[in-house]
Amino acid sequence: TVEIRPQVSGTITQILIREGERVRKGQELFVIDPVPYVAALRTAQANVESARTKLATAELELESIKQLFEEQIVSEYDLKKSENTVAEAEATLSQARAQELSASNNLSYTRVKSPSDGQTGMIPYRVGALVGSTIAEPLVTVSDDSEVHAYFSMTENQILELAARYGSMEGALRQMPRPALLLSNGQEYGASGQVDAVSGTVDAATGTVSVRASFPNEGHLLRDGGSATVLLPVRSSGVIVIPKSATFELQDRVYAYKVVDGKAVSFRIRVSPLDNGTEYLVEEGLERGDEIIAEGAGLVREGTAVRRAAQDEKQ
Repeated sequence: TVEIRPQVSGTITQILIREGERVRKGQELFVIDPVPYVAALRTAQANVESARTKLATAELELESIKQLFEEQIVSEYDLKKSENTVAEAEATLSQARAQELSASNNLSYTRVKSPSDGQTGMIPYRVGALVGSTIAEPLVTVSDDSEVHAYFSMTENQILELAARYGSMEGALRQMPRPALLLSNGQEYGASGQVDAVSGTVDAATGTVSVRASFPNEGHLLRDGGSATVLLPVRSSGVIVIPKSATFELQDRVYAYKVVDGKAVSFRIRVSPLDNGTEYLVEEGLERGDEIIAEGAGLVREGTAVRRAAQDEKQ
């Protein structure tokens, strides 16, 4: 999204677009009163002509002085003085041309154009409003939404896990599965994206790393400032999946309760730093056939007697 601000001051004389309209790069959006800038350009052009004439006169005088100097009628001082007069006239002409260019640019700035293709936002100004480069709100915003970037955070451990899984962070960017996007209304976005940037620093306050995923937006459904959930699929095999409600944490370590001889026995498990928010992938500490307390592990105490509910009692 680009904020469109005027580069010159003046009153708005025309608004050439509608709010929310799609615009093209280079399309005119606003016209600021050009009259004072037309006058400034004409003055600058007149100054250029005056400076050019003075330079031509100084050059003629220099040619005459050179002949008189060769005939030893005037001194070297007169010759140097005439040469300096020409140099001064050349500098004056250069200065006048620079002022002409500046005046021409200022006049062109009275026709405010879009720097890119995109969709405009709301317009807080109307015809007759006085605007300038220091206005609090931009004239309008233009959003180039052909592609949308979704920014999200991952923990440092998750980033390290991805780098280890794919050999390096560069390898992860090339090989990791394409992310999906879950919109705020609960529906999944129709196109997959691509994780294409990972910040090189860790936020010291949160311990997270900023990540960017890019998604095509041909239907212009996604909008700047919107919110969604990035779904980053990771495939694992030969692991056990348990709900997070079956675990509790103690000093940054994850524990669960096994049922041993009818009693709850706590044990430590090692889980993958990558999870779906509700379940853990258990890498160590559990074997097939182990019985655990699946819910409310945080309310259980070591050695609590556990009675297995019969299937008919559950029903």
